[in-house]
Amino acid sequence: MITYPIAKINIGLQVTSKRPDGFHNIETVFYPVPIQDALDVVASTSFQINISGIDLKEDSGNNLVVKAYELLKHDFELPPVKIHLHKNIPVGAGLGGGSSDAASMLLLLNDYFELGISEDQLLTYALQLGSDCPFFIRQQPAFARGRGELLEEIPLSLKGYHLVVVKPPVHISTAEAYKDVVPGESRISLKALVRFPVSKWQGNIQNKFEPTVFALHPEVREIKQTLYKLGAAFALMSGSGSAVYGLFRSEKKSISAYFPADYQVFFQKL
Repeated sequence: MITYPIAKINIGLQVTSKRPDGFHNIETVFYPVPIQDALDVVASTSFQINISGIDLKEDSGNNLVVKAYELLKHDFELPPVKIHLHKNIPVGAGLGGGSSDAASMLLLLNDYFELGISEDQLLTYALQLGSDCPFFIRQQPAFARGRGELLEEIPLSLKGYHLVVVKPPVHISTAEAYKDVVPGESRISLKALVRFPVSKWQGNIQNKFEPTVFALHPEVREIKQTLYKLGAAFALMSGSGSAVYGLFRSEKKSISAYFPADYQVFFQKL
């Protein structure tokens, strides 16, 4: 059985406060975008996982897809499976690829083995795997609070826009992104700001990680500047980076020529 985990972009990201548990409270808007991995699972005589598309540095046992399988196996009599995960969503990009793979694994196993798990219970399982995993169960535009797990679906549509995502060969850890961020409440909630026309988002919708990441990795800042020079209606770093996206009114396939050959560039019509 095969499924295609999707990516997300963050439309704005505010770090509002430090939590007693050491995490931070954030506000952001998650928006699903059709950049996809491929996840195939079949019953087998022994557990196997094969990952293609990229050379992952981590041990396969730490992969969130494996953890999703083990999470359900703890509560259900699952047989061994053979997993093939083909990675197309860049890793360490702020696009949620690993979380999406994990959520898709929960959905796939529920369907494949007819486990009868309700959507609410799938959301509970997903949260055990990562703060943004629940978003990928429903895959609808959502205003997120807390650690990113408190979701409120919102009527936001970017239909008709052309999305360009540029990922430089830079990996940014979460700790690195949070290093110099000063938490604080936004004057206007992102939930209100995204109701403005996209043409009004520049200068109003911000990602609080950008100053830290841009100082450490100027090439990420340069991507954003280039996207605006090429006519983006809005551009922003997604999550904690290092991918930067631009929203354009028209197709921009020629943009690849403006970036080095080792940059990953994705094009999608929303």
